[in-house]
Amino acid sequence: MKPGERSKLLRNLRQESRRFRLLVLVIGFFLVTLTFIVVTKPEAILFADVGKKLSSNEATTSIVIEDTTSVQRLDEIPRVDNPVVDASVRDNNEGIEVKGENEDNSPTKIQRNVAIQTKEEEKIQLQNTIGPDQFGNNNGNEGSEEKSEDKKEEVKHKVTLPTVSNYTISDSIDTKSDESTNTEVTLQTNEQTQPTLQAKSSTKPLCDFSNFRANVCDMEGDIVIHPNSSSIFFKEPAGSTRDEQWKIRPYPRKGDEFCLSHTSELTVKSTQTPPQCTQYHDVPAIVFSVTGYTGNLFHDFTDVMVPLFTTANQFNGEVKFLISDMMIWWVRKYHRVLEALSNYPVIDFHNDNEVHCFKHVIVGLHAYMEFTIDSKLAPKNYSMVDFNAFMRRAYGLKRDSVTILGEQPSKKPRLLIISRKRTRTFLNLNEIVEMAKDIGYEVVVNEADVSSRISQMAEVVNSCDVMMGVHGAGLTNCVFLPRNGTLIQIVPWGALDWISRIDFGDPSTQMGLHYMHYSISIEESSLLEQYPRDHEIFRNPVAFHKNGFDFVRRTFMDNQNVKLDVKRFRSVLLEALDHLTP
Repeated sequence: MKPGERSKLLRNLRQESRRFRLLVLVIGFFLVTLTFIVVTKPEAILFADVGKKLSSNEATTSIVIEDTTSVQRLDEIPRVDNPVVDASVRDNNEGIEVKGENEDNSPTKIQRNVAIQTKEEEKIQLQNTIGPDQFGNNNGNEGSEEKSEDKKEEVKHKVTLPTVSNYTISDSIDTKSDESTNTEVTLQTNEQTQPTLQAKSSTKPLCDFSNFRANVCDMEGDIVIHPNSSSIFFKEPAGSTRDEQWKIRPYPRKGDEFCLSHTSELTVKSTQTPPQCTQYHDVPAIVFSVTGYTGNLFHDFTDVMVPLFTTANQFNGEVKFLISDMMIWWVRKYHRVLEALSNYPVIDFHNDNEVHCFKHVIVGLHAYMEFTIDSKLAPKNYSMVDFNAFMRRAYGLKRDSVTILGEQPSKKPRLLIISRKRTRTFLNLNEIVEMAKDIGYEVVVNEADVSSRISQMAEVVNSCDVMMGVHGAGLTNCVFLPRNGTLIQIVPWGALDWISRIDFGDPSTQMGLHYMHYSISIEESSLLEQYPRDHEIFRNPVAFHKNGFDFVRRTFMDNQNVKLDVKRFRSVLLEALDHLTP
């Protein structure tokens, strides 16, 4: 072979070698990619259907499955309002059933709407508190403490977060799949989601499930309430194609599965053939429940009293109350509030055999943040100042505002000390009383325990200018303070300032009261008798919150008392006196 031909052959072999290596790399990359797809997402490889055209029914089913998967993935994201608790939110029991033949609510559209709304609501649902009672002792209650203890035993595996809407945390995620057919769509959703209903008529949906804390159905028209079937029917006019069905538990603790498990579920539905009425009413009706966490003073107000005022006060007494799961003792305890809001006797929803007809019915109560009213959203822009004034009127209290120092020279400013019997007690109460008297206060001590009559307690609180106490349900009595009064909340050791401000700090400020926040020092805590001074419970109390609120409650609430440093606290009481000066 000639030298020139040999060099040419070598060049050709080198080129062929490069092409072969490139081909091997391409094939290898393809095989790796194919293997990854098969392993991670086998449903993407539809070998059996390659080249096959799907029918319309098959195409719809395929889309529904895909969208349902996206909804479930959103539900599977753990919603933890407090970063120190590692748990997952369980779907609510309540669902929505939407039917329609001619409406634009196909499976694809409805499920996509659910996914979008779920994602948006995750951004706004930041907090939802448990009240002071759920840390332990229930001072300020009128209900049974045995019932509370039984509940604690039932839910050892659950923790209720002290954030604004009481989600129940569970170790497992309970998701519900959607079912669909060509003629009917049944949508089971968490209460956080609301389907988009696009009927041909311009009417709004019967219910609004968009609020993070409470679901409300506000209906005007021909409404039939049938207590025996736990149903409320909205009569549709002839020719209407709307066919809605909603499930609602009318107690404003949306997302709190344990709480709502004690509340009866009601059905709100549209129909052209409702049951025959036996009683006709010419005033509106409000349907709500008083089970859940009621029996604790704080929850009586944050879950029922404040939402009921917000919802009912607009009717100036011309409204009837239908109470689901009614407890006679509770109705008797708060009869003055109920009578101030309604001119009519209450109707025991589940022990009534009549079929009632109304022109306007509200199922559920408007509720917002804990123990507060959102004036921008509330009917007639009601505020906590309005609620504070209403409570004084309901109990016939004499003082609308505090007494300014000097107006009555012979009268001393009155200080009310809310004491506790079992937990978070003042260990040096007598010393505190003597120091307050030296400053110039007339001191009143009240235990505000479960035997306290609400009317008597209201008169005592209203007669005082300043009220102080350790964080707990008894501080709820601040609703009876006169305008410009002062609430002093003493916060136990344990990084509990944020929940204390949510429960009582923000609400009292919105009532028009002066709020003072006093966090005790290590030396003022009885925990110093249980742990060495260099223990982590003192160095980093926030770290203990990761153990869950049951642990926090036992450690910082149930097993802690307070011994105020009277020298340090003296300046707080002096500042409260400044609030009484012109």
